[in-house]
Amino acid sequence: MFKRFSSIRFSYIRSHLNGLFLTTVTLLSILLTIYVLIEPAWINVTSIFVFLLLYIVLALILSFYVGFKSSGDMKERLDYLSVLITQFANGNYSSRVYFNEDDEITRIGNELNELGEKLQNQVKSLQRMADEKSDFAKSAHKAAVIEERQRLARDLHDAVSQQLFALTMMSEAAVKQMDKKPELAKEQMQEVAMVALKAQTEMRALLLHLRPVHLSGEPLAVGIRNLIDELKQRSSLEFLLTVDDDLNLSETTEEHVFRIIQESLSNTLRHANATEVKLQLGQRTNELFLHISDNGNGFAIGQDADRKTSYGLKTMKERSEELGGTFSVRSNVGEGTYIDIRIPS
Repeated sequence: MFKRFSSIRFSYIRSHLNGLFLTTVTLLSILLTIYVLIEPAWINVTSIFVFLLLYIVLALILSFYVGFKSSGDMKERLDYLSVLITQFANGNYSSRVYFNEDDEITRIGNELNELGEKLQNQVKSLQRMADEKSDFAKSAHKAAVIEERQRLARDLHDAVSQQLFALTMMSEAAVKQMDKKPELAKEQMQEVAMVALKAQTEMRALLLHLRPVHLSGEPLAVGIRNLIDELKQRSSLEFLLTVDDDLNLSETTEEHVFRIIQESLSNTLRHANATEVKLQLGQRTNELFLHISDNGNGFAIGQDADRKTSYGLKTMKERSEELGGTFSVRSNVGEGTYIDIRIPS
């Protein structure tokens, strides 16, 4: 409520009320001076205060009315500027605002229009650079394959290989206890089942990374549906998929978006312990919108101790920014993870 009284409209009204107060004090001073010094018959204390009371009542009404009306145009123009800045913040750099007046607000609006045009040109430059980078990346594909193999080998050694070794040790221990301590052997076999499930999940995520980065000529919508169908066969996740079929994107944008989705689903498989994943991809006015969320464990933003999860989020953010887009992630422990990406198109 107090914020409302600090708006520009009430600032105008307050300025009129300040003028009313100063005018009232001035009139009162003049009339009292005349009354004291000259003492004319037509003026007395009663007539002075009746006149001032009527003046104050009429002036209050006029102050509120004139202040409200005169600030309306100013407030409306400032609201236009606020909406334009919000559009820029959301990545819609094609928005513009136009005023007929020749004043400071019009100058600010023109400067914001120029800023939007520059940002729009920068986005086009980024996308052009991304196309050039894509061509360069194809020529360096062999080196990337070697690097990816090395990374997968490290992940296999750090996760799956160690889990399989633990399975071997725990299984041997359970066999030795089978006759002597069957209850202990049963507990050890339950631990074996848990470790095996974790190793299976890790392996599915690694197999997801083995898919080709490129779509091999398929449209993005078809590639995503094929990826989801494959994951449905390999996991118990339930997918809620909404993808526009008439996406009009460059080859580079499609490959980046596809890789972002791969990375996100891999993180979900390996770390989220989720049962449901929601994926929305659609092309709005001047932008491509991607939403990915799950009902998994979630994590504390900025305090995630899992280096691999942080690396995956960093990779998705970098790919989004390469296309001139914005990347935002929301998550809390026990409340799932929500990722929103907007890319100008």
